[in-house]
Amino acid sequence: MKDLSDIRLEHLDILKEIGNIGAGNAATALSQMLNKTIDMKVPAVKVVPFNEISNLVGGEEVVVAAIFLRIKGDAPGNMFFMLPVDEASRLVQQLVGDSTIDFSEEPINEMGASALNEVGNILAGSYLSALSDFTKLNMQPTPPDLAIDMTMAILSFGLVELSQAGDFAIVIDTEINELGEDETIQSKGHFFLLPDPESLIRIFHSLGVPLDE
Repeated sequence: MKDLSDIRLEHLDILKEIGNIGAGNAATALSQMLNKTIDMKVPAVKVVPFNEISNLVGGEEVVVAAIFLRIKGDAPGNMFFMLPVDEASRLVQQLVGDSTIDFSEEPINEMGASALNEVGNILAGSYLSALSDFTKLNMQPTPPDLAIDMTMAILSFGLVELSQAGDFAIVIDTEINELGEDETIQSKGHFFLLPDPESLIRIFHSLGVPLDE
């Protein structure tokens, strides 16, 4: 059974291209929804072992906001969008115009949580739509779930428990920029894409770059 450790540079290049198309679609959707100028890009796509994932968001004890979605359809799997809690707070503050939203404080602001879930939903939907267009596979996200906790707690409960694809995740770096007249506000997050084993093979076969060549 092939797993994510079999992915080569050409596979990652294709995923990055698809990611940037998805990011462009997501930026358009967010801009229309918020009536603000939003720019997004995917600077890098890589395969990362589980034990290194926490380093991407600052360490095991850093508090993060994580949005989880299950991918259903022809190529099922799991997807997380994760960013440090202060970045999540700043992003949602700018998006909804409420400077009091702070995800590090309890109880969690319901409007802020709803806005962050919707951002995750748009991002995941746009990425999966681009991936579906390239592969001609039907892939649909489930409604998102939001968790705010230390990185290791989320990884232990989520990524490790739910992954069936080995000890690696496809990491899709994501930059979200709100372009203003005087400044650009940037938020950086990470998608963790974990296709089920059969899905991984099916995706790359559909893209014309099988894992077993």
